This record gives sequence, C-alpha cells and structure tokens, in this order.
Amino acid sequence: MTDEIGDAGERARTRRACDLRDRLESTYADELALLGSRRFLTAAAGGEPTAPALLDAAAESEHAARETFTEWAADAADHEARAAFESVVQQETEHRSRVAAELDEWTPEEGPPGPMHAYLRGRETTIERVAGGMVGRPLASLRTHARLVEFFERRETASAERRAALFADLRAETAGTLEDGLTVLAARCETDADWNTAELVAGYTIRLAYDDTADALRSLGIDVDTGSE
Repeated sequence: MTDEIGDAGERARTRRACDLRDRLESTYADELALLGSRRFLTAAAGGEPTAPALLDAAAESEHAARETFTEWAADAADHEARAAFESVVQQETEHRSRVAAELDEWTPEEGPPGPMHAYLRGRETTIERVAGGMVGRPLASLRTHARLVEFFERRETASAERRAALFADLRAETAGTLEDGLTVLAARCETDADWNTAELVAGYTIRLAYDDTADALRSLGIDVDTGSE
C-alpha cells in the first residue's frame, strides 16, 4: 500500500510538471511567438540577418548559459541539482564550441550578462534555478533554435546545410534539458507554493527573453506589435 501511495504521488507530480509546461506555453504564447519569428533573427543580428551575425549571437547565448550553470554548479547544496547543473555546463560548453567552430574567429564578449541571465544568476533556490534555467530558458531556446534551423535551411549551400543540422541537434538537446528540468521540479516541488514559485520564475525568464528581443527590434525602428513572421 505504501508503494502504491508513493507511485500515485509521483504520477501526480509528473502531471503537475506537464501541466506547468502547458500553462507556460499558453500564458506566454505571444512572447514565445516573437522568439520563434523571423523578427527574432533581425533582433539577434542587430539588423539584416546574416550567417556570421547569427552564429556570433548564438555563440554568445551558449556562452552565457554555460557561465550561469557554472555558477550554480559551484554553490549548489543539493547534490542531485548540482549534477543536473554540471550536465548542462558540459552541454553548453559543447554547444558553444560547435557554434564557434562555424566562425572564422570568436571570443566571448566581456561585460555583464544580458537581462535574462542577470536575472537567472540572482536566483538562489534549487526550484527557482531549475524553473528559470531548465524550463523557462529552454522553452524560449526551442523557438529561437527552430528559427535558426529555418534560416539556414533556406540557403542551399553545403555550409548552410551543415549549420541547419547543427541547430537542429542543439534544439533536440535543449528539449532534453527541458525534460530534465521538469523531472527535477517534479521531485523537488512539494507544495502549491513551490509550484507557484516555479511557474512565476519560468514565466518571468521567458518574458525577459521576449523583452530583450523586443527592445532590440525597437532600437532598429521595428514595431514589435505588428506582424508575426
């Protein structure tokens, strides 16, 4: 009977994790739509999208994620969470290397992180970190990676084909991070307050990614409230 109760509780937590993802994708549908639009490419490139500009932006993004998870892995008291963070560090290190290899020369920009990673690095609890870094951030990245895949697929060259495949791989691996994050939350969220915290942090992470993109577009004189391609 005890095992049955435990199994029922685990199933309930798993359902709540799936529900969390569904609510985030519904509540932040507009924000995620912009991140998966062609206008994201313009924002990321700082103007007309070109392969070098987009690759540079992608490398910077992977580097920022690597630095965030490195910080978390260094001070995580939760051993299982630390292992999860270390796994993401390894993945983001590889992602950064693979993207940077497509550029003639690349070194990370110096200076503070962007708004999203500045926010994430300020999170202190395991639930907040996992919700922001392994749920909210991947939900945004799945959209941006999909748009990068589409960008390179439209260019009929050997290098473009290779780069489209690269970002498809990165997207699949990011989807794995999202699933891992939901699994960790299912194991760590014990109360309604825990789940509410996870939803708030993940949602705000998505919102920051959107705001950063929207601000970049506005700086280019582009109205973010019109068009969706």
